[in-house]
Amino acid sequence: MSSPNRDIFILQDQCTDDVKYEEEFIVNSRDTKLFTCAWMPRNSEPKALIFICHGIAAECSVSMRDTPFLKKSMRDTASRLVRAGYAVYGIDHEGHGRSSGRRCYVPNFSDVVADCSSYFMTVCDKPENRGKKRFLYGISMGGSIALLLHRKEPAYWDGAVLLAPMCKISDDMRPHPVVVSALKMVCAVAPGWRIIPIPDIIDKVCKDPEMRKQVRSNPYIYKGKLPLKTCHELLMVSLDIEKNLHEVTLPFLVLHGGGDVVNDPSASKLLFEEASSADKDLKLYPGMWHALMAELPQDVERVYSDIISWLDQRANCAANVSVDVGTASA
Repeated sequence: MSSPNRDIFILQDQCTDDVKYEEEFIVNSRDTKLFTCAWMPRNSEPKALIFICHGIAAECSVSMRDTPFLKKSMRDTASRLVRAGYAVYGIDHEGHGRSSGRRCYVPNFSDVVADCSSYFMTVCDKPENRGKKRFLYGISMGGSIALLLHRKEPAYWDGAVLLAPMCKISDDMRPHPVVVSALKMVCAVAPGWRIIPIPDIIDKVCKDPEMRKQVRSNPYIYKGKLPLKTCHELLMVSLDIEKNLHEVTLPFLVLHGGGDVVNDPSASKLLFEEASSADKDLKLYPGMWHALMAELPQDVERVYSDIISWLDQRANCAANVSVDVGTASA
């Protein structure tokens, strides 16, 4: 990847001056401009690197500058992780957020994975980052990306945090069988056709009414019908991952709300059971929905506590910190 259009600015966190934020536009191998962002400790060396893979129709960081009032956005996640001692990096996938491309159009899921791989590995290869541990942080579809990044370079990543990962399509969200059978044929003729009716996904993702309002007001979050090709790619990727869960060997923490009707919690259970990882942990939260960070404040704090505790143990393995292996909890 090249970066001829470098546009970096630094923004102090609203509450303190301990978080440094930068953003940059890069150009991928297909000559598409992609938005990237980074949050770092301002006054200390990060103990590890975290790479965020966002979900379908979502974005990484528009809330930092354009709508700073979004408290439950990626800004909040990144700021918490930075205050816990980590450097956090994100990228808007092609057709998402502030990146170029047709909105929410995924012509080839492998290209999305390749974009993330190229950018993330470029960050890891910077002199100041060499030797630091590297963790993936995948949300929904981003969980699929994280698992495929691991498959691409099995020994490269030190672990992954997977929030409601897309390991298969929920029965409630799966297109009608007739539509599925025709997808491949129709995609060859009209891949960008947006005809598949889907329910209001925001009402199924976010329990918090204020969060729903904020998502709907964010112009960089796509809210329309998904293109046929995107649906086909998501379906094929989910089926592929489901068939090959035994290939997962990296340490991971998977977190899932028991009331999630978008990505079936049974998919995370299946991942936990089938993965060959020696170090794996499953956290199920009864009654919580797909967007774990859009729950009641005490529940959100519990999720963040579980994530940061897990990361701290793995980031400090060199100091002989004990690691929980192969546990599942609710």
